[in-house]
Amino acid sequence: MAYTGSRVVAVVNGKGGVGKTTITANVGGMLAAGGARVLLIDLDPQGNLAEELGYAGTDADDDGLALAQALAFSAPVTPRLGVRDHLDVLVGGSQLDMAAAGLTMRAHKDPAAAKTALADAIAGYVEDYDLVLIDCPPGQETLQQAALAAARWALIPVKTDASSRKGLRDVARRLEAVVDINPDLDLLGVVLFGVNRAARRVSDTARAAITDDLGSPDALFTTAIRHAEAAAQETRDRGLLAYELEEAVLAAPKWYERLRGATTGQPATGGEGPRSRSATGLAEDFQALGEEIIARISHREAAADAVTTAGGTR
Repeated sequence: MAYTGSRVVAVVNGKGGVGKTTITANVGGMLAAGGARVLLIDLDPQGNLAEELGYAGTDADDDGLALAQALAFSAPVTPRLGVRDHLDVLVGGSQLDMAAAGLTMRAHKDPAAAKTALADAIAGYVEDYDLVLIDCPPGQETLQQAALAAARWALIPVKTDASSRKGLRDVARRLEAVVDINPDLDLLGVVLFGVNRAARRVSDTARAAITDDLGSPDALFTTAIRHAEAAAQETRDRGLLAYELEEAVLAAPKWYERLRGATTGQPATGGEGPRSRSATGLAEDFQALGEEIIARISHREAAADAVTTAGGTR
């Protein structure tokens, strides 16, 4: 059961640590801040999206129980509304391990139903959103297949190392496994994550290797997400997205205001602010990637509409 024409994007790679959750949270949050209606689906038993968005351990965090019951037992599930303005979330977490086991058992009796479990769960409201991003686990084959069966597009983050790029082949196998259920699924693109801007040769070599693997330079996004360890750690520690950390950095007291406060015994206005000045560049990367994602989807939708119109006029 595919949602042809919907903007459902599975952010997927067969390897962990390549930025799937960070990209899902920050691109989704950035577009929602711009007024788009965005749904994020946390399909990862690690549930790291809760840390990225700052709702871990709150009433909004059920550790993925409702979503797991929807996948395993077809129970109804609705998103947590208003995690940010215009941003809703289907919460994930360790309970999804139960769902993965349930889907594996279900696949023995009804393989198609196991693959379409997520698509069926979100069918009633997915079209209400301008963009849906699914944060996929690196393992859990049944959960990955459920994500890809529900998606129109696959977005693959990779790092520049060879082992990270190997995850592309794992994704290719997942795509093949759901093509009978979701023939409209297509690759939206590959994005380089954690790029060292000073190591230009490494980045260029990785781009060339990925182009060779995929057979087309168009598969790569122009935007790459830079390596900014301090900002990445601080965003997660504070439960802020990159653009929110950027705003906090710009609003924080300057070094001379803090020094003056220490000298006079008066605290600087605004108190101790975030320290990661690299948040600005990181936020710019996510904004550029979000714009490129929407541009690619819009272009391909327009091309598909043109083909449909041309076919109908013959």
